[in-house]
Amino acid sequence: MLPSSRCRRTSLAALALGSSLALAGCGGGGFEDEEGSEPASSGDGPAELQVLIASSGDAETKAVEDAAQAWAEESGNEVEVVVANDIAQQLSQGFAGGNPPDVFYVDAGVFGDYAEAGNLYPYFDDMEGADDFYPNLVDSFTLDGQAYCAPKDFSTLALQINTKAWEAAGLTDDDIPTTWEELESVAQELTTPDQAGLVLGLGRDRVGAFLVQNGGFWVDSESGEATATEPSNVEALEYVQGLLDSGAAVLAPDVDAGWGGEAFGTEKAAMTIEGNWIRGAMSNDYPKVDYTVAELPEGPAGKGTLLFTQCWGIAAESPDQETAVSLVEALTTPEQQLANAEAFGVMPSRESAQADYVEQFPQDAPFIAGGDYGQGPVNLPGLGPVVADLDSQLEQLKTADVTEILESFQENAEAELQ
Repeated sequence: MLPSSRCRRTSLAALALGSSLALAGCGGGGFEDEEGSEPASSGDGPAELQVLIASSGDAETKAVEDAAQAWAEESGNEVEVVVANDIAQQLSQGFAGGNPPDVFYVDAGVFGDYAEAGNLYPYFDDMEGADDFYPNLVDSFTLDGQAYCAPKDFSTLALQINTKAWEAAGLTDDDIPTTWEELESVAQELTTPDQAGLVLGLGRDRVGAFLVQNGGFWVDSESGEATATEPSNVEALEYVQGLLDSGAAVLAPDVDAGWGGEAFGTEKAAMTIEGNWIRGAMSNDYPKVDYTVAELPEGPAGKGTLLFTQCWGIAAESPDQETAVSLVEALTTPEQQLANAEAFGVMPSRESAQADYVEQFPQDAPFIAGGDYGQGPVNLPGLGPVVADLDSQLEQLKTADVTEILESFQENAEAELQ
């Protein structure tokens, strides 16, 4: 059992150790705040905002810088975009020192910790166009009934199918699986001595989709309770375990792959379940592999997938909160989100941009459809170590006792949430 350490936090200096953000790098300091640290609306004269981002590369950095500069020129304010070396560490230091950046990326997996500690300004309900964001994304940044920040974009999981393997097995578009039973059946048909029918990535961020499809999940964010031991979750993990036992599916390490996309790109897998980030990996590293994408098959409770998202956080300590909200509104317009999609491959978090996005990127239609029914990550405060322990146990899913995994998570989560 994990040690119980539930307490009301006044700072997040240790968050970097437990953060679920998969961001490389080290170092980084706090942020200078020459104007003082009292939260306030914009005062007289132009504001000077600092924006901290965890960039995926030059394209994302340039897109954010260009959008921020366009807003600055139109509004008469000043803005500096800083690319973090380690955003979790740098934000923790800024919060602890009372001098955080004004605006910053917040991953849904650590949102609850920041919100509970009082580090976030809850501006979302008052921003222009708040009702245009996917409700499921907004839920990922809601704690105790309070929505805090605007989702900047999102990703979902879908099913990738190798065209050559599909045709070699004599399968057609009519055979694309739409249920759990069909998924197992086609995975077995696609399995050969040299290629697994279905390769799954490790951890909750892949198998969790099956829990959602069966009407369950690890926690209930609305009630703030752990729900891991619900029968629907046991049934979902037993279904995945059955796929592994029968050989219809294997885990990525079993085919010497670091993740599902690598197994799929090297054609060790005829199918995999990954997010829309796989498109970049396939075009860059495996351009000769022809494939199609489909929505994940429905489970007994219906459609379900996982959402991965970040929001634009505004610091509770920022002296220019109203101006910061204006900047976030500019960074999240449908037009800007579509420009970001073109620049670095993200999906818009505004529902009004969906049709234009699908027209521009028709191959991503199965991914963006998940915005309507997807489930965000575990976002309750204090559960970082508990979730990490869950991932460790799920690595042994093929031979593990499913009930013991879920009971362990339940016990550890309840100890933190009490």
